[in-house]
Amino acid sequence: MSETCHSEQRIYMVNEKHSKNITQRGNVAHSTRPLQEEKALVASWLQTLCLWCVAHYASNQRIQYGM
Repeated sequence: MSETCHSEQRIYMVNEKHSKNITQRGNVAHSTRPLQEEKALVASWLQTLCLWCVAHYASNQRIQYGM
């Protein structure tokens, strides 16, 4: 009987510790998220690079074929 009592008590303590961990987590701090401005900055830089590559390729094609 004493072994059963110890195991039940141990299970109770583990469950209590686990539930404390869940309730103490809370929300993730907002500082770990990337800022919206940083996302927009990278996107505009990448868009500019792609546009420059397309324009450069088109101008080289015009020069090569004499259009």
